[in-house]
Amino acid sequence: MKQIKQAFARLNSYLKQGLAVAGLVFVFNAGLARSAVIVPELPKDGRSGQSKLWGFFAHQRINRLAVFMLPPEMFGFYKLNIDFLAANAVNADRRRYAVPREAPRHFIDLDNYADSVRNRLPAYSWKEAVERVGEDTLYLHGIVPWHINAIKYQLTEAFRKKDVKRILSLSADLGHYIADAHVPLHTTRNYNGQLTNQVGIHGLWESRLPVLFAENYDLMLGQATYEEQPDKRAWQAVITAHTALDSVLIIEKGLSNEFSEDKKYSFEEVNNVTTRVYSRAFSARYHTMLKNQIERQMRASIKMIGDFWFTCWVDAGQPNLDGFKKYEPSPKEEEEEKKLWLKQLFEARNESDN
Repeated sequence: MKQIKQAFARLNSYLKQGLAVAGLVFVFNAGLARSAVIVPELPKDGRSGQSKLWGFFAHQRINRLAVFMLPPEMFGFYKLNIDFLAANAVNADRRRYAVPREAPRHFIDLDNYADSVRNRLPAYSWKEAVERVGEDTLYLHGIVPWHINAIKYQLTEAFRKKDVKRILSLSADLGHYIADAHVPLHTTRNYNGQLTNQVGIHGLWESRLPVLFAENYDLMLGQATYEEQPDKRAWQAVITAHTALDSVLIIEKGLSNEFSEDKKYSFEEVNNVTTRVYSRAFSARYHTMLKNQIERQMRASIKMIGDFWFTCWVDAGQPNLDGFKKYEPSPKEEEEEKKLWLKQLFEARNESDN
């Protein structure tokens, strides 16, 4: 009974901050894990009980649009299951509190490595990285580029076996990790501005701005192409995101000096709950000063996902997908998903515990 009371007390705390509500109404939050979404006041340990990655809105949008890049031989099957791919785009976040070491699969803090080590990391396979850096160190600082390719190999095998459920689940997961690799604040230990007095910037960049402005983005791309070097492509995504980090932080810092507290933040009602958010004026100005940065990163995510799905299918021998039907989760599977969702609400914990 005590544990139940504590769980509901924690949930009530999230509700007051607007965190759980945003997730439950599928606005943006994907799980209580890595950084603030739109609430600026967070615990000193920003990785405790926070969320967010790209969140529901962007992860689902990215996975959905990647389907339209596929060739006719794949498009029919993926289009038939497009709702599954979108809805399950956040499953990886839901597993954070059920699967050991899940959390580090979503990021890599490049600035925790000395230059001499960081410059060599892209050349290392996972086995080589473990031998030279150490597995504990790798998991401590994040492993997203290596994990992207681990899922790529698994998806290729699922295509070979013509395992419909696994193809779809792994496609959704691969889309999630690829999108995460394109977020600049997923490449630094200062992931939520907690080291520079900018707490909340993570959610501002990846949640508040896309939900306000993504309707105006051009996110329809051409046809997917075969990726000859998927390992290098994953590192390219991370490094490119990291190069954008300075502007993410510096522009917000300068803009914050121009806005008083009451102008920087405002209150909006989400599902009948009043939530403190970055104001629309501040958000619009920051978005403009970033010069389409978020749109570029979302486009790059969609392009890479489509390319990787296509590459997995080709590497598997281009199996015929025409006879594959729409996948419908069983009642048992749906119940397990519900349990994972509740678990992430009630058992938020430090990433270091994962």
